[in-house]
Amino acid sequence: MTDHEFPDVASMKPCIRPDMFDFEGVFLTRFFTDNWENVKNFQARPDDILIATYPKAGYSAIKNPRTTWVSYILDLLYFGNDENQTSQPIVQRVPFLESCFQEFSTISGTEMADNLPTSPRLIKTHLPVQLVPKSFWEQNSRVVYVARNAKDNAVSYFHFDRMNMVQPEPGDWDSYLDKFMQGQNVFGSWFDHVSGWWQKKRSYPNMLYMFFEDLSEDTGREVNRLCSFLGLSTSVQEKEKITKGVQFDAMKQNTLINHVTIPFLDCKISPFMRKGKVGDWKSHFTVAQNERFDEVYKQKMKNSGVTFRTEI
Repeated sequence: MTDHEFPDVASMKPCIRPDMFDFEGVFLTRFFTDNWENVKNFQARPDDILIATYPKAGYSAIKNPRTTWVSYILDLLYFGNDENQTSQPIVQRVPFLESCFQEFSTISGTEMADNLPTSPRLIKTHLPVQLVPKSFWEQNSRVVYVARNAKDNAVSYFHFDRMNMVQPEPGDWDSYLDKFMQGQNVFGSWFDHVSGWWQKKRSYPNMLYMFFEDLSEDTGREVNRLCSFLGLSTSVQEKEKITKGVQFDAMKQNTLINHVTIPFLDCKISPFMRKGKVGDWKSHFTVAQNERFDEVYKQKMKNSGVTFRTEI
């Protein structure tokens, strides 16, 4: 086993779900604060690409939920012809910066990022904008943020927390939805997260703000946007190949992407990559829940300036 690999599932002891606590105004667990000094002082580079999302906002990677879709697209755009690179699991190729799963891995997210042999380095995070290491802004690193509508995000995060043994116990759907509306989730409030990054976009030009719904509606169009933002002259044929390869069904079958071997993700409870569709919230929200959610949403997002679609 290399430093980057997780131990065999059969050798694992039962995992005790962690407590969540307020950390600098954001709810986190020890898996994201134990290495905080190294996260805070992480030295970004000018050619780094930081991929940021709220958890479960766009096909994921170890508790790194939903960053995986764009992580995989960028990985293919830059390193798709490198067999040594693409034969490794996505969690090694695009490290999760703030992760520190000491019971499961001997190497932290910051160490994995520091040890990346690639240029540019692709690094992912779920941190709200105010907790991102300052060096990313100082180095003018490129940032890609992916946001997903709140209702689908809540449903996806609920099912993810059910199967993820390093997340707090989610409880039932109704109580979970109340906590989601109150911002009592790991990585804090969805409302604050998407709004904070949207505000940052206005003052930080080296950032692309993307929407899960747009990626779902026309992946090829969004790949073109990424290429334009990054200044890549990828051929039409290669972009078409990548677009086909990153569709949900293809990614769900890819064991280097779908995380079926990660010991603390119990895919018997819920698959890591579950549905990946826009509008799945309709099969979970009751009429009363939807009305309650809409009222909270209207209040919390009234001054945000960012608009989401809940169906396409």
